[in-house]
Amino acid sequence: MKQLRVRTLVGLFAVAGVLSWAGAKLWNSFGTLPSVPVAAPIVLGLIAAVLAATALSIRSRLRAQRERRPGAKGVDPLLAARAVVFGQASALVAALVAGMYGGTAVFLLMYELDNPPRRDQAIYSGAAVLAGIAVVAAAILLERICKLPEDKDENRSAAGTTQ
Repeated sequence: MKQLRVRTLVGLFAVAGVLSWAGAKLWNSFGTLPSVPVAAPIVLGLIAAVLAATALSIRSRLRAQRERRPGAKGVDPLLAARAVVFGQASALVAALVAGMYGGTAVFLLMYELDNPPRRDQAIYSGAAVLAGIAVVAAAILLERICKLPEDKDENRSAAGTTQ
């Protein structure tokens, strides 16, 4: 499984933001822009909390296992792999969603800030962007915690065969 690249997530965020800004501008020229749901930052925040709780739980279990504490509960490798896949998928989707709400927030801040309901929509969009960034950060933390340590014997055997 490949590790997530921050560059990829930033690229997704930027492309989604530009397309969302252009789409919001186009949609507003034809009529009224749909509202930003209040639940968007709440749902993203809940996903970030679940990812962070999973990361902290796995980290404490791995630490207890390394320190050989009596009664320490180990980490099932399949559970860790599933957690990483969930984190990576969440990070990719959150980057797209945060970019979408970021582009909408920029449009609302540029053109619709004098309208009080649109000002509230800009706040909701900004909160969704922050929550999306929290999801990405929690997913990267989870991925780093579940990363397998480098095998030092593998490097020695490869160096030994070349001589």
